[in-house]
Formats: sequence, structure tokens, C-alpha cells
Amino acid sequence: MKLLVKAPAKINLSLDVLRKREDGYHEVKMIMTTIDLADRLELKELEEDRIEILSHNRYVPDDQRNLAYQAAYLLKERFQVKKGVSITIEKAIPVAAGLAGGSSDAAATLRGLNKLWKLGLTADELAGLGAEIGSDVSFCVYGGTAIATGRGEKIEHISAPPPCWVILAKPQIGVSTAEVYRNLRVDAVTHPNVEEMIRYIKSGEYEGICNSVGNVLEEVTFRMHPEVAHIKEQMKRFGADAVLMSGSGPTVFGLVHHDSRMHRIYNGLKGFCDQVYAVRMLGEREKLE
Repeated sequence: MKLLVKAPAKINLSLDVLRKREDGYHEVKMIMTTIDLADRLELKELEEDRIEILSHNRYVPDDQRNLAYQAAYLLKERFQVKKGVSITIEKAIPVAAGLAGGSSDAAATLRGLNKLWKLGLTADELAGLGAEIGSDVSFCVYGGTAIATGRGEKIEHISAPPPCWVILAKPQIGVSTAEVYRNLRVDAVTHPNVEEMIRYIKSGEYEGICNSVGNVLEEVTFRMHPEVAHIKEQMKRFGADAVLMSGSGPTVFGLVHHDSRMHRIYNGLKGFCDQVYAVRMLGEREKLE
């Protein structure tokens, strides 16, 4: 038996870091929403008791470093599943991009294997397991739009933002999230107004949302990788309604309402950045597989 599962990317409309916690993680408050750029996973049951990861992307590990592998292993161990699974990952989300591609693959694996292995777990139970794998996995189990707190694993669902285009541009570099957080000085950066963003999303005010985007990690990543700041400036110059780095970067996204302007910005960015995408904001929750 096999199953196909989608794993959509996320962007951060607002990302604040409040403090360094005693457990070494950072206390965050952020707004995440899903976009229509997705990896596709094929899960195929194996009679042999093993986990197999297959991908044509050379940057995707095929062992326990892969978060989808970790998700399958966690379910097998926790629920004494003696069958194996072959997971084929067709990547569309850039790797190490600040778009939660690996976390979304793990979440899709949890949702898919829940169905394939007939485990009968709820979305909340799957999200709890996801928190053991990585901070963004809980959100990716649900998808949609949410306020994430704690280290990112505490999820409060809110309504979807108004639909719009999301243009993504990723330079040919990877950014280490751990390194960005190591270089973050919480008392020396500009903190976004997350509450204001929540109000504008709930009231569906597109202009207010555009004026409230903010990411406390931008300043750190820009210092480490000036080319990310350059992409942000170019996207602004081309006329995006709002521009922000997603997560710890290096992907920069722009929100755009009008089709004609979207095409102009997309074509302008393609001139100097290889990985450029124009997708729609999803913002609605996933249905459990």
C-alpha cells in the first residue's frame, strides 16, 4: 500500500525572540502561515522492518539526519510498528531556506503514516510527537495560520490572512539557524509588534498586515550574509507591498496583491537570483490524512 502526502512550506509574517531559556532554546513569539509551495512525499509500506529515504536532491540526507526519517522512527518506536516504510521525497521547497521544508516533510510523514499504519492518532497527538522532532514540526502538522510560542511548539490557530501572491527569492547560500541564534543579542535588536500583526490578520486588513511584518533575526542574518539584505532592497525597489526574510533566512519573501506587479517583480528578481517562486498564500489548516 502507498500514500501520497503534500508538505507545504511556511513563511513567518512576524518573528520575535523574547529571551534565552534555561534549556538552551530561545523563547519565541511568531506568526506562521502556509504557502502553496510544497514537497510531495510518497509513503510505501515495506514488509521488512526498516526506513528508507529516497530523493533526487543531493542536499537531502537519506539517514537519521533527515527529519522525515526521524518522524517514521519515532512512530515505529512509540507504537511498536514492525513494518517498514519507503519515503520518496520530491523536493520543491529549497533546502536550508527558512521555509520549514524539512519540518514539513516530517509533519507530512507523521500524518501519512498515521493513516498508512492505522494508528488513529489525532492532529493534536501528532503535533505533540512533532515537537519532539523539531520546533516547527508541530505547526506543520496543522498548517494554516497560527501564533507559535514557547520554542515554537505551542500553537494557537487564528484566521487566514487575506489571499495574495507571495514571491520568494533564495540566494545560493544556506544559513545555519543555530549560528543565527548564537549571534542574536535579544536586548540589542528591533522587536516587531506581534500583537499588532495578530489584530490585522484577525480583521483581514491587508495593508495593516503589510505595515506590521517584522523579523528580529533579520539584522543578524544581514550582518552575516549581506546578499540577503540586497535581495530585500531589490524586492522593495521592484514594488512589493511588504518584504521580509522568512525564519533565519536566507529566503526573502514579498507580499503582492496585483497580478501585473507580481509578474514584474518575479521577472526582475530572476535577473540576479536563481531560485525565485511566485505562489499563493494558503493560510488554511490541513485536513488530517
